[in-house]
Amino acid sequence: MIKYITFVCLAATIGLFDMCAVNPVTGKKQIVLMSEEQELAMGKEADPQIVQEYGLYENKELQDFINQKGKAMAAVSHRPNIDYNFRIVDSDILNAFAIPGGYVYFTRGIMAHFNDEAQFAGVLGHEIGHITARHSVIQQRNATLSQVGLIAGMIIAPQLGDFAQTASQGLSLLFLKFGRDDERQADDLGVEYSSKIGYDAEHMADFFNTLDRQSKQGSGEALPEFLSTHPNPAGRNAAVAKAAKEWKAKLALNSPQVNRNTYLKRLEGLVYGEDPRQGFVENSVFYHPQLKFKFAIPAGWASQNSPSRFQMAPKDGGALMILMLAPGKTLQEAAANVLKQYSLTTVESRQTTVNSLPAYVLVADQQQEQGNTLRTLSYLIQDGDTIYHLIGVTSATDFNNRVSLFTSTMQSFSKLTDASKLNKKPERVHIKTLGQATTLEQALKTYNVPAKRYEELAILNGLQLKDRLEKGTLIKVVGE
Repeated sequence: MIKYITFVCLAATIGLFDMCAVNPVTGKKQIVLMSEEQELAMGKEADPQIVQEYGLYENKELQDFINQKGKAMAAVSHRPNIDYNFRIVDSDILNAFAIPGGYVYFTRGIMAHFNDEAQFAGVLGHEIGHITARHSVIQQRNATLSQVGLIAGMIIAPQLGDFAQTASQGLSLLFLKFGRDDERQADDLGVEYSSKIGYDAEHMADFFNTLDRQSKQGSGEALPEFLSTHPNPAGRNAAVAKAAKEWKAKLALNSPQVNRNTYLKRLEGLVYGEDPRQGFVENSVFYHPQLKFKFAIPAGWASQNSPSRFQMAPKDGGALMILMLAPGKTLQEAAANVLKQYSLTTVESRQTTVNSLPAYVLVADQQQEQGNTLRTLSYLIQDGDTIYHLIGVTSATDFNNRVSLFTSTMQSFSKLTDASKLNKKPERVHIKTLGQATTLEQALKTYNVPAKRYEELAILNGLQLKDRLEKGTLIKVVGE
């Protein structure tokens, strides 16, 4: 293999093709399909789309914090020359991800689950490591794409996944599932970079324990998004702890930083879980207080919400429904845009009303390259200047079996007037100081946490329910 790569790189040097580069971390030559300039341009182009897709979390202190620590770590990395950007996005899923070109994103959901700065710094270094080792660029070469942005842990027919990618502007091409070798290398780099700015990298392993516990909570739950795109290498915790000890010795870090209390205090008031202001599901109905609409979700269907769209799919993966905004000033103009965006051919169309709102119904087909045909049902519903697009997608052969469910969901769309839904408040993280020595379980009871949420809060705190806590210990609880 080494001889083959050397031959390819030699061919590149004599102008046959430009595919060879030196990896900044390993110093070895490797085949890649894009230059550093292309990589940087890709990140710069994608960043606004990701911000639009997820939204930025509006907390200047936390945004400044991740930017400050990220810049410090990037300066000691293997690629200090590129311009790094760090963002906290407004999503409750447990995830952190990096894209080519120096862009790193943490969700507010993962920020809530760190319990000290050292854990945070280790994962931040891990994501920077994916960039410095050019893992995403190499994955582009390998073309191992994943459906990040689709419903976590859900099986979707490949052709429906392709359709959903079109709806998300092709962003999934940037979110690539790393292999375990990449994860090991990113772990090593996370240890190195966080140690170099003074943190105790052994705490990084503690956070992977939190992810493992989260994945095992309940029966049949999907993996946290982080683990679904960042596979858990065998022996990860032991390897991280070993590397951390080695870097402590190498750097003579006698008192590495942990900063538990400092970090926890930063989380006071952090929105936890689903933010109802952006839409929420309750008793199989999706409510959107800000846009003031609601509609029913089919029983047993999984759903996922983001600032730009709401997705639903059944367990069998054979259908998909998406709600999003449709561009256009009139229903007819919006319908024309839908046909163009998805390369659809009209089967039938008509005007109607949905709960007193003007609407346009469109049945249309999309021919797949493999010779298959997808059939779609769209309801374009206008409320003032806003046009909503509810689209159901399945195979043409299965459409007649799905169309009644699509139709009933779309015809349930109506204005939201219920004050209790319009004024629903999000849960937030609150930091409490223990007034006496006690166990975590007893402390949660003292703060009136429902017993059914004890394990959830134990995981959130990175503790076991029976752990003894000293007087003055800070813990997290959640509430309005």
